Amino acid sequence: MNNVIMRKIEVTAGYQPLSDRRMVASATLSCPPTNSGPVYFRGDDGSDVPWTSGEWHDFWNVDLGGIVVKGTPGDMVTVIGGTW
Repeated sequence: MNNVIMRKIEVTAGYQPLSDRRMVASATLSCPPTNSGPVYFRGDDGSDVPWTSGEWHDFWNVDLGGIVVKGTPGDMVTVIGGTW
């Protein structure tokens, strides 16, 4: 692992990427249980994929800059992992 990634991203009403540049990483993405509503990830077909509060998933070798989220302003997404 080259660099450790630990981020807390505040969600907005419009889509925003998890990274402002191409960043290939393996990471756990999670929506804290304190979120007030679902966080929507844009699916590979362009659809909204809702994640509920407390939901988390592991991803390996993905570009964080290509993953975009939106939801209730003030809710959070955490990213914990590293680059290779």
